[in-house]
Amino acid sequence: MARIGLGFGRWNFHPLKRKSSLLLKLIAVVFAVLLFCEFLIYYLVIFQCKWPEMKPTADDGEQATREPVLKAMFLADTHLLGEFLGHWLDKLRREWQMERAFQTALWLLQPEVIFILGDVFDEGKWSTPEAWADDMARFQKMFRHPSHVQLKVVAGNHDIGFHYEMNIYKVKRFEKVFSSERLFSWKGINFVMVNSVALKGDGCGICSEAEAELIEVSHRLNCSREHYPLYRRSDANCSGEDAAPPEERNIPFKENYDVLSREASQKLLWWLQPRLVLSGHTHSACEVHHEGRVPELSVPSFSWRNRNNPSFIMGSITPTDYALSKCYLPREHVVLIIYCGAVGFLMVLTLTHFGLLASPFLSGLNLLRKHKTR
Repeated sequence: MARIGLGFGRWNFHPLKRKSSLLLKLIAVVFAVLLFCEFLIYYLVIFQCKWPEMKPTADDGEQATREPVLKAMFLADTHLLGEFLGHWLDKLRREWQMERAFQTALWLLQPEVIFILGDVFDEGKWSTPEAWADDMARFQKMFRHPSHVQLKVVAGNHDIGFHYEMNIYKVKRFEKVFSSERLFSWKGINFVMVNSVALKGDGCGICSEAEAELIEVSHRLNCSREHYPLYRRSDANCSGEDAAPPEERNIPFKENYDVLSREASQKLLWWLQPRLVLSGHTHSACEVHHEGRVPELSVPSFSWRNRNNPSFIMGSITPTDYALSKCYLPREHVVLIIYCGAVGFLMVLTLTHFGLLASPFLSGLNLLRKHKTR
């Protein structure tokens, strides 16, 4: 009876061992792929980004190197989904991607100040108080940062609505969380944050209330005039990664609706005298020059919902100079290819285990043996 029992045990437990072995292999592969695609890939890609170096001139190179350099990071158009648009899985996926990208960049690059140039939320212009509170809680979790890092946010049309649907309640709700300051100074550098949605009104280039506020900011700047970059929520008159010359460029936006009017742009340039403009809204990167001297760079979207290859801008800034570079995030099609390859590998592994497919290793070994026998 003892022999029969032992034989019976071996007969039953051997297939269980094989199944357990297969299960462990499948779990190991799935865990490794998930760990890489949802965590490690952000470190691998963002680690390649470096802060741009300042290039001192031949005349005052020694002075330039002594100036304190401010490390600033610029994002745009995160478009956190609300309760109406988008599938819950889409929301979960996109927010996980942005959270991992932001937290990884924060840890690896150590910026001192971060700007988000509008459209933080996708449905802020019509969200209820309850939905707004939920969106804010998710935003604060995703974009959490140490207390010594400054986070400055400019309102966009998806946050408070276009000029024809914007109201005091939406503006105050936004400013209660993100502050209403227009002028921010650090390390001798002045940052002017302008929401272009508030500048537009029916029948006017810049509305009187916004004009008065901008003139006051201009007077404050004149008291301590330094060259400074201007970061505003605006819409650059170009699209795509590479912009054509102005005379050859097709402008796909309606003036005074999608973009500021020419008159409003000229007033802003006259009042504020910026040396650099950074803007959001287009979801793509491009560069234009106002009056042939003031560059405006459109910051790409930070969300994979808007682009296959999101990115952000890194700036090394001093009171007299600046240098910019772009940091790309993982391309979504690369992640999808890895997942598809992993699924194919799991299928081959399973079929081979059950003998439905010859093992590539064994097939290669048999061919090698046949070759030796000859």
